[in-house]
Amino acid sequence: MKTTSLLSLIYLLLILLIVSSCGGETKKDNNDISTDEAVIAAGQATFEMTCGACHNFMQAGIGPQLGGLTKEVSADWIKKFIKNPQGMIDAGDERAVALFKQYNSYMPAFSYLSDEQIDQVIAYINTKDGPAFSGTNAGEALENPIPDTIQTSDITVEIKEITSLPPSGEAPLINRETKMDQIPGTDRSFVVDLRGKLYELVNGEPRVYMDMEALQPKFINTPGHGTGFGSFAFHPEFTSNGLLYTTHTEPAGSAPADFAYADSIRVKLQWVLTEWTTDPAAKAPFKASKSKELFRINMVTQIHGMQDIRFNPTVKKGDADYGLLYIGLGDGGASENGYPFLIDNLETAWGSIFRIDPAGTNSKNGQYGIPASNPFVNESDPNTVKEIYAKGFRNPHRLTWLQSGEMLASNIGHHMIEALYIILPGHNYGWPYREGSFIIDPYDDMNKVYARQMDPNDPITYPVAEYDHDEGNAILGGYEYTGSDVPELKGKYVFGDIVQGWMAFVEVSDLKLGQVATIKKLQVSMNGQPVSFKEMNNGQKVDLRLGTDAAGELYIFTKSNGKAYKVVGSKPM
Repeated sequence: MKTTSLLSLIYLLLILLIVSSCGGETKKDNNDISTDEAVIAAGQATFEMTCGACHNFMQAGIGPQLGGLTKEVSADWIKKFIKNPQGMIDAGDERAVALFKQYNSYMPAFSYLSDEQIDQVIAYINTKDGPAFSGTNAGEALENPIPDTIQTSDITVEIKEITSLPPSGEAPLINRETKMDQIPGTDRSFVVDLRGKLYELVNGEPRVYMDMEALQPKFINTPGHGTGFGSFAFHPEFTSNGLLYTTHTEPAGSAPADFAYADSIRVKLQWVLTEWTTDPAAKAPFKASKSKELFRINMVTQIHGMQDIRFNPTVKKGDADYGLLYIGLGDGGASENGYPFLIDNLETAWGSIFRIDPAGTNSKNGQYGIPASNPFVNESDPNTVKEIYAKGFRNPHRLTWLQSGEMLASNIGHHMIEALYIILPGHNYGWPYREGSFIIDPYDDMNKVYARQMDPNDPITYPVAEYDHDEGNAILGGYEYTGSDVPELKGKYVFGDIVQGWMAFVEVSDLKLGQVATIKKLQVSMNGQPVSFKEMNNGQKVDLRLGTDAAGELYIFTKSNGKAYKVVGSKPM
């Protein structure tokens, strides 16, 4: 069975929980669901491989938790919906229509799947009850934490399709390009596909530069949701030293982890940071004269892994920050799977931004250095993870720097809030006790957020911009615009929403600690006509990504159709 298809199948099954009160003839006795251990085991294996990225039986994640699903939804109805969701929606089925209204898109049909395949998954789900929460003392939960809607600006950016990246899979994600970057001091641009290849854009056309699967025999890019060839960063002096840094995933237990936890907690997979040395002038294919594993880290699930690696592009040789590598480490899904204690202290690596010196050797494994200026280097506790630069993130998805030298991180939220932060050394950004600027209880129902309680002694550093989930679903990391093609974007940090596919900006001058900047959406046109990335992707999840070239011009990537676009100007209103 194809991973993407089955993942979408399970997604259909699980979202039914959140509309279980919609009515319709769906609540039935499901006594005919198999209780055979072999059937359940087959369903569990399928679920853990393809569904665990979005769902568990404790907390809602990317999708709702599914404990107790079969007590709410008839297995027969589920099967019909999977086989022909659009038909049920068009026929006016109450529950199917409610799903369509909530997700604003037709779900793909899975008529080619056998009943046996579906039954195995349902049998496993049927063994799980819903969570029991004791309640929190934080007050009354907020149904709409940010009532104001994001307004649309009067700026329309004109885009031009420049290329299609090679397909690395099938719908709903044609490919999984996630990051664009350059060799410092050159105009050579590269784009990575999570499924394993790094492309160089040569005259606008992608050419394979590096094949991670060929270089790393244990490389995996499943079960998806961020796994694979995660990120890359060329050393500031790559043109002379040929140093390239990459992250990728391998199966659990592939090698001893430098950052691990108690063996009573499962390991889903490992993330690996590698240093490569190559001929800096060489074109494709990439050949390494040597490579060195800097470290590897275990993850509870496949989500929120080693999200981004970057060098500070605003510093020069001789500056304290020059040549130091920043690494975004998510919580690995630990919080929503019952292990928030893996994130909320300085003795654990997860939910952090690391800063290391690749040229040093004073780390515990001796493969890299810990800068003397890191904020926790002088902690007396020997268990302190001294690589930590900042702490308290669910998913520090993208790191970037403003021209002023300030560092930003976009943090993808849980159930309610997407946030943008100014990153300062030694600061705590709240997760898993804050989602954006709102209180959350990781030991209770994490779907609920509560009003921030104003306290001058609060040790949490709050967002400089945020929005809630009636606007979007996952914040897309962006850039301060430094190009010349769109003068209207000067002085603006441009970003967007990964799922809904809209682009927006905040004024850089408004990004200040202690205040929340106003977000405004950008309008988009192509060939002079208004366009929507969601419409161009047939209403599906857009999976939007942004990049810049050496001149600071903006590029847009949409995984659902595998297209790459360039922002080439603006269109007067």
